[in-house]
Amino acid sequence: MKRITLFLISFLASLVWVQAQEAERQCFGNWEANKYSMFIHFGLYSHLGGVWEGEPVRRGYSEQIQSFAGIFSDWYAGTACEFEPVNFDADSIAVLARNAGMRSIVFTSKHHDGFCMYDTETTSYNSTDMLREGRDFVKELSEACGRHGLNFGLYFSLIDWNFPHAYPISSHNADFITKEHHEFNKSQVRELLTGYGRISELWFDMGSLEPWQSQELYDLVKSLQPDCMVSGRLGNDVYDFAVMADNKLPQTALHAPWQSAASMFPETWSYRSWQERGNVADKVAEKLRSLVKVVSHGGNYLLNIGPASDGSIVPFEREVLLQMGKWLETNGKVLYETDASPFAEDFSWGDVTVKGNLMHLILTGTCPGTSYIELPVKGMTLIGSEGARAEMKGGKCVVEVGPEMYSDGTDIKVVTLEFDRPFDRLSSVRPHPQNSWLSWAEAVPHYSYSCFDYYSNYRSTVAYGWDVDIRKPVDEIEVLYTPDEEGREVILEIDDIRMKVLLSSEKLVGTSAEVSMRESRYTGLRGGVFDGPSSWDGVDISSMPVSASMVESPVRPFSNCLMAFGLHASKPGLHMFDVTAGNGVEVVVNGRVQTKHLNPYRTVKKTEKILINLPAGDNQVLVRFYNRFEDRLSCGMEPSAAQDMHYVKVQLPRRLERGRRHVNIYAADKGSVHADCMLHNLRIRL
Repeated sequence: MKRITLFLISFLASLVWVQAQEAERQCFGNWEANKYSMFIHFGLYSHLGGVWEGEPVRRGYSEQIQSFAGIFSDWYAGTACEFEPVNFDADSIAVLARNAGMRSIVFTSKHHDGFCMYDTETTSYNSTDMLREGRDFVKELSEACGRHGLNFGLYFSLIDWNFPHAYPISSHNADFITKEHHEFNKSQVRELLTGYGRISELWFDMGSLEPWQSQELYDLVKSLQPDCMVSGRLGNDVYDFAVMADNKLPQTALHAPWQSAASMFPETWSYRSWQERGNVADKVAEKLRSLVKVVSHGGNYLLNIGPASDGSIVPFEREVLLQMGKWLETNGKVLYETDASPFAEDFSWGDVTVKGNLMHLILTGTCPGTSYIELPVKGMTLIGSEGARAEMKGGKCVVEVGPEMYSDGTDIKVVTLEFDRPFDRLSSVRPHPQNSWLSWAEAVPHYSYSCFDYYSNYRSTVAYGWDVDIRKPVDEIEVLYTPDEEGREVILEIDDIRMKVLLSSEKLVGTSAEVSMRESRYTGLRGGVFDGPSSWDGVDISSMPVSASMVESPVRPFSNCLMAFGLHASKPGLHMFDVTAGNGVEVVVNGRVQTKHLNPYRTVKKTEKILINLPAGDNQVLVRFYNRFEDRLSCGMEPSAAQDMHYVKVQLPRRLERGRRHVNIYAADKGSVHADCMLHNLRIRL
C-alpha cells in the first residue's frame, strides 16, 4: 500500500510539472507569435515636446526632460493642467497598428516621472485627477485593442521621480528601490493587472532591484495573470524574455525568448517637436530591415511611436508604419507564424525564416560576388522554388540571385524554397573527429541575455554545442572539469538522448602545461556597461602601468578595470588559474573570449578556477573586471596552487552508432534560462 501511495504521489507530481511546462510553452507561444508590436511613449512629458522655457532640451531622451532640464517637481507637475490630449483616439491608434501589420500594443502606464496614465488609488498624480478632462488612457487603449483584435501590454517604470520614498533622480536611472517604493510598485502593478483585462506583457524598465524584489514582482504578476510575459528589465534573471539595450540588436541569434525595442529616432522615444525626421522612405527601409533581422533571429520587434502633445500621431511616424504595412501585406508570410533561421551562422546576403517545409530567404544584405547563394542542407530534397532559380548540388541548395534583386530601399525581395521535410538544425560547420576533447573553443555557443539591471545586461552563454563524427559505436562519454564544477548538475543532449549528469568524481588528473608569468599590467577603463565585445578596443597594453598579479584599489560604481598577463608555455597543454573578481569578469585568451559572466548579486570578492588551453610559446590573457555596485575592487589572476582536475566517465542510456551526432550541454542547476551556464571549464570526449 505504501509503495502504491508513493507511486501515486510521484506520478501526480510529474503530471503537475508536465502541465506547468506545457502552460509555460503556451504562454511563450502566444507572445512570440506577435513578432511585431507597437510601443507608445505618451505621458505628461509629451506636452512639453522636448522644450523647456522656450528652448530645446538637447540632452537625453525627451520623456526624461524633467531630469535633463533640471525642472523642479512642482513646476513639472504644474504642466498637467495645460495638458489637453484631445486628439488621442485609442481606436484610430489600434487601426493604425493593424494596418501597419502589428499584432500588439505596449503602452506607457507610468514613466520615470511617476505620472500615471490611468485611474489609480495610489496617488493623485494621474491623468484622471490632474487633467482638465480626466481620462484613463490605459482603459481606452485596452478596450480599443479588444475591439480590433490586438494584444495589449503595459510599460511600467520601476523608478518614480514623484514618490517621496523613492531614491532621488540620478544620472543613470538605475537607482535602488526602497522597501516603501517596492510596496508602492506592487500596489500599482496589482491595479494594472486586475482592472484592465488581459495584459499580454508587462514591460518593466530601469531601477536596480535586489533579487528578492525582482522575484516578488514576478510572482505577483504570475499570480494575477499567469500568461502575462515579464520583460528582462525586471532584472536579476527573473523574467520571461530578454530585452536588448535601447535600439540594439543581438550580435548573433539567441536561444531564449527575446525582444528588441526600437524608437523611431535614436535621440528620443517620446514626442520631440523639433526632431529632424528626414526622409520617410529611408526610415521605412531602416526599420523594415531591423524587423526582418529580429524575427529571423527568433525575436520580437517592438517599434515605438511618440504621439504629440494633443495626442495625435505624428504624420511622419504614421506614414512610416503604413508603408511598412504595405510591404507586410505582400510579404507577411515570411515573418508571421515562422520560426527563426535554422542555420547556426549569419549570412551577408540576407536573412532566413522557416515554416514547416518552407524556407524564406529575405534579401536584406548585399548580393554575393558570385551571384549565387549556397545553403548547407545535406540530406534534404528540394521540391521547388519561388522568386529565383534553385537546384541541389553536392548537399547544398544553390540559389541564383543577381544585383537586380537587391535594393537599398523598401523593395526587399524574397525567395521561398520548398523541401521534402521540416528543418532541423543546419550548419556548414565541419564535425569534430571522435575521441577529440571538446571545449568552449570548439563549440557553437547558445546565447541569451543576463543582467542585474539595464547597465549590466550582457550576452550570456547558456549552453555549448558541437557536431561530432562518430566512426565507432560509443557507450560512454568522458568529462574533465575543475574543482569548481564538482557537484554541479548538467544536462547532456546527444541527438534525441537527453540526460541529467551529476559531476562527481574522486579521480584526479594533473594539467600538462608548464607556464611562467612574464608580466602583468593593470589599468582602469572608462565605461559603465558590461555588454559589448570592444570594451578595451584602443587600449594600449604596452603603456599600462606594471603591477602585481593581484590588485586592490578604490573603484567607482559602473566601471571596468583591465589586467593584461603575458604567459609563456614551454609546451602546449592545459593550465589552471585562480581569477579573483567582484561583480563580473571577462577572460580573453589570445584574442578569444573564454568566459564572460556576472557573479552572484553584490559579490565583493570571488575567486574561481579558469582552465586555459595554451599553445606553446608566448600567450596573452586579458581579464576585464566589472564593478556595478561597490567602491572597492579586488582583482587578479594567479596560477592555481594545485593543478589537479576531476575526471569521470558517464554511461549513456543507449549505444551511439556511426554517424554525425549533435551534442549540447546545459546547466541543470541554474534557476533561469537566461543565466550564464558557467561551463567554460568542461571538456568532454565521445
